[in-house]
Amino acid sequence: MNRLRRVCPITAISQELVKFDLQKLDQPEIQGVDYQRGELFGFEVKQYLLAKWQHQCAYCGVKDVPLQIEHIVAKSCGGTNRVSNLTLACQKCNQAKGNQPIAKFLKKKPDLLNRILAQAKKPLVDATAVNATRWELYHRLQQIELPVEVGSGGRTKWNRVNRGIDKSHWTDSLCVGATTPEKLIIKNIKPLLISAKGHGTRQRCRPNKFGFPKAHAPSAKYFQGFTTGDIVKAHIPTGKFAGRYTGRIAIRFRPSFVLHTLDKKFDVHPKYLKTIHKADGYEYK
Repeated sequence: MNRLRRVCPITAISQELVKFDLQKLDQPEIQGVDYQRGELFGFEVKQYLLAKWQHQCAYCGVKDVPLQIEHIVAKSCGGTNRVSNLTLACQKCNQAKGNQPIAKFLKKKPDLLNRILAQAKKPLVDATAVNATRWELYHRLQQIELPVEVGSGGRTKWNRVNRGIDKSHWTDSLCVGATTPEKLIIKNIKPLLISAKGHGTRQRCRPNKFGFPKAHAPSAKYFQGFTTGDIVKAHIPTGKFAGRYTGRIAIRFRPSFVLHTLDKKFDVHPKYLKTIHKADGYEYK
C-alpha cells in the first residue's frame, strides 16, 4: 500500500476482511443497522453453503445444476434457519425429501446419512481459519492512517451481480464494501496484475526421493548482473524464438536463462536481455 501511494492518489481502502460473515451465518435473526435481513443475507448463506458442500447436491452429489437451500429438519417440523440446519439440494432431491425427517428419507443410505449429519454439525472452523489471518492485514492497513472499510465475500458478490459485472479477481476488487458506486465504468480498462513470488528458497541442499543429498544450490544469487525475478526486455535476432519479448527471468549459472512470458517460457542468452525492473518478490502482468 505504501508503494502504491507513492504513484497513485489513494484516499481510502476497501478490504474484503472476511470471506463469510460468521455472525450472520450463526445468528440469522440478529438485527441492527448492519444486519438487516434481505438480499445480502441470502448471499452470505448461499456462498457459505456452496463452499461447505463443495458446490454439489448433498443427497445425490450432482454438480453444475441450480442448487436450492434445503432445511435438514424442515421448518414445518421445528427446523430453524441456522446454518447448521442447512444444506444444498438439487430440485429433484429437494422435492423428493419434502418435509420428511432426513433419517426416513435416507434410511436405505446410512453412510450418506451419517456423512451429511456430521458435515452439518461441523463448526465454522473452515471459515474461521480463512478469516483469522485477514485481521492481521486489517490492523496493518489501519496503521497507514487512511479510512479503511471492510466487507465480506458475500457483499462483494452481491455488489458485482447487481451491477452486471463479470467475475474475475480484479472486478471483484472493485466491488468490495458498502461504498461501491452504483455505476462502475470498466470498459477498456487493463488491470495491473501483481503476483507474490517471494525471493527464492532458503533450501541449499536438494535431496532425492530417499532424503539423501543429490545437489547443492549455489550460494551466489547474481550472474552477469541478473538475478531470478528480474523483469526484462528480450530482443532475440534469430532462431526459433526470434522477436521481442517482455517477461520474468530465472537465472542459471551459465549463459542460458529461462524467460517466462505471458504464454510461454524458453531459454535465452543473457546478452539479448535488458533489465527494466529489478526483482522485488513480485511478478507484474
